[in-house]
Amino acid sequence: MKKHAVAASLALAGVSPVVLAATPGTLTNPNISVVLDGFYQDGERALGEREEGFGLGHTELALSAAIDDKFYGKVTTVLETHDGEVELGLEEAFIQTLAMPGGLSIRAGRFLSDIGYLNNQHLHTDAFVERPAAYRAFLGGHYFDDGVRLNWIAPTETYWELGGEVFSGDPLQAEDLEAPETVGVYHLYTKLGGDIGASHSWQASVSWLRNENGQSHFEEHAHEEAEAHADHDHEHGHGPAFTGRDLFNVSAVYKWAPGGNYKYNHLTLSGEYFYLDAPFEHGAHEGEEEEAPEYYDGWYLSAVYQFNPAWSAGLRYGEMSAAMLEIHEDHGHFHDARIKETEAMVAWHPSHFSAVRLQYTHQDVTELGAFDDHVVTLQYIMTLGAHGAHQF
Repeated sequence: MKKHAVAASLALAGVSPVVLAATPGTLTNPNISVVLDGFYQDGERALGEREEGFGLGHTELALSAAIDDKFYGKVTTVLETHDGEVELGLEEAFIQTLAMPGGLSIRAGRFLSDIGYLNNQHLHTDAFVERPAAYRAFLGGHYFDDGVRLNWIAPTETYWELGGEVFSGDPLQAEDLEAPETVGVYHLYTKLGGDIGASHSWQASVSWLRNENGQSHFEEHAHEEAEAHADHDHEHGHGPAFTGRDLFNVSAVYKWAPGGNYKYNHLTLSGEYFYLDAPFEHGAHEGEEEEAPEYYDGWYLSAVYQFNPAWSAGLRYGEMSAAMLEIHEDHGHFHDARIKETEAMVAWHPSHFSAVRLQYTHQDVTELGAFDDHVVTLQYIMTLGAHGAHQF
């Protein structure tokens, strides 16, 4: 049976196909896994999290299990290094329903938002060392938060999912906001997918994320504020470099595998576009405020080809641009900040549990600080313990 039809059938039975991507453990025998991510890098990417030299990347310790026949739970902690210090973070701590009727499911706690194509996937599943520049700029690489998700999978042959998420919004909050909303982020999305014969499959999505705490209030010199925040010398953090009220995303993915067998060789083509509407309020005259229209957008196109079970190669090109308004006492003018990235990688993965990746990145950065034009990264990703199948 086709994979999207299977997902719809599982949803009708009240079972989430996302959860069943991994074999569910039990409370007495939970799934425990460790993902080791280490690297050496000879430079730094604009808005990137990996520093020059040796470092520990996104190393994960995860625990998951079916709580009973009604609920599933998962906890994921992350270890990373920065400036020689080890940072420990909680990325996931959620429960999800297993037996709701009519294709409905609920997830609550801390989890990855389902915006776009890449965000709901763990970083170690990526084909490249870091997320595209648009992800780093608008979502801090990957956006996870405390909240609730409700989604519905339609009982159709074509895979169709509708979902809504409500989050605290703290990771996407503008830095200078004085009185943030308790519930800051609302996210609506829909996904469509299907199979074309036995060898082709596709998925597309549209998302709208409303950030009530994303609007900044600058009296003047907004450009310098944003540039200082985006510079690689800033205090380390995992939030976005740019925030705004409304973030829109469109994504599309196409996969080809001869006869539907992904083990020996397959091709994945993917692309996403982001548009961030970010008006800033500033004092135009004494006692008055008006909005200055700022906007950002970004996109990428990616092609990854696994030409035999142990080797794959990929190319990715992406851009992120920002029209940032610099406010002075009686006038303002725009600065065009931009990141252009061309990336090429080759990866050796002798099994589903191990991979060694060599990647070259060429970047052209303006108005966001001084970064290396050429970056070479050697990375390993090793998995210990239970490791479920990756999402589409």
